[in-house]
Amino acid sequence: MKGGLVSESGAVLLSERRPTPRAEGPDAVVAAISDFISHLAASGDGIPAGVGLAVPGLVSEDSAIYAANLGWSDVPATDFTSLDIPVMLGHDVRTGGLAESILGAGRGLTDFLFLPIGTGIAGASIIRGEPYGGSSGWAGEIGHTPVFPDGEQCACGQLGCLETYASAASVGRRYSERAGVEGVKAEQVVSSDDPIAIEVWDEAVEALSLALATYTLLLDPSVIVLGGGLAEAGPALFDPVRTRLIKRLAFRDAPPLTPAALGVDAGMLGASLLGWRAAGRPELGPGWALDVRSAPLVS
Repeated sequence: MKGGLVSESGAVLLSERRPTPRAEGPDAVVAAISDFISHLAASGDGIPAGVGLAVPGLVSEDSAIYAANLGWSDVPATDFTSLDIPVMLGHDVRTGGLAESILGAGRGLTDFLFLPIGTGIAGASIIRGEPYGGSSGWAGEIGHTPVFPDGEQCACGQLGCLETYASAASVGRRYSERAGVEGVKAEQVVSSDDPIAIEVWDEAVEALSLALATYTLLLDPSVIVLGGGLAEAGPALFDPVRTRLIKRLAFRDAPPLTPAALGVDAGMLGASLLGWRAAGRPELGPGWALDVRSAPLVS
């Protein structure tokens, strides 16, 4: 977990991390979040105006509906804090996309895709300046787009999902399986001239270009913002994906690919925007000037 205190001028007054006690069950996770919020609140000057939370899974502004990896279901937003202040929830990736839209690489744009590539892959479709959740909250699961219909089985049960080939975790896993070497990380694959590494990375790039071509033809984004640990590979990712995307879009221009601007702070900053919205201050954000940090290389 990562949390912080952000002032109405956008100053990050405090930022801390704590472990998430997943193994202890959903009630323990909710209690840990509540304790973390109380700790952060006590560290500031008075009670915060509001709380914003970015959580995984299916979520509405006032309820954490379902998250398989945390085991909770239908948790009211108010359960996450003992403080008598307004709370607003947001999907973790869409909240990061909101931050990139208002504060980062998408500032000034109304329509773009924010695609963080880390342990998994999910996207935030920013449409008319706001993250789009879809009819039931499942929008953005681009990581489970089948790019190779007869390909490897994904953990979700489908075959050939983008995430199975192009997430940082999958790049390392697929190399390890083929090379018979355990514990290889994506950053090692990206920088290696080993033929197996080149093949695994080429398949990851191919999968990404296929998924992004499909997204572009469907929703016509002005820009595609790539973030997460794998995007820290820089030209090794952006150059081949850009080249293949241009070749696949034969009758139209490809949207520019640009790196995310907010690094490891995107989720926290997005949550702070939700907190200020919960407090009745939706106008805050566009004027903030930020000093943000990048993530470690392909972490």
